[in-house]
Amino acid sequence: MQYFFVNLFINSVALWAASKVISGIVYRGPWYGLLMVALVFGGLNAFVRPILKCLSLPLVVLTLGLFIFVLNAFMLWLTGAASKALDLGFSVYGFRPALFGALFISIVNMVLSCLLKQE
Repeated sequence: MQYFFVNLFINSVALWAASKVISGIVYRGPWYGLLMVALVFGGLNAFVRPILKCLSLPLVVLTLGLFIFVLNAFMLWLTGAASKALDLGFSVYGFRPALFGALFISIVNMVLSCLLKQE
């Protein structure tokens, strides 16, 4: 249970940082609203991403794994679309911000995970 809350915090910080650093990713709302956006992000990554990974496996193999970056960008864009539909104030405008944002969020997640998790 603690693992869930630590990941939720890490994702919300990474999404907030991406909205501050990457132009084209916007968050307009209260700080606690980012927790809801992080829940949407985590839910989509838990349920939709594995299906898309299986469907895109030939492309991943063909591009030697580089298509995973496109898949991550799509998941971030999908999070923006779902958040917009739920009126959470998080939006991603275009493929380039989604691609750079997904890369940035991955790096922030990795750094914060190393700093916060104690195994």
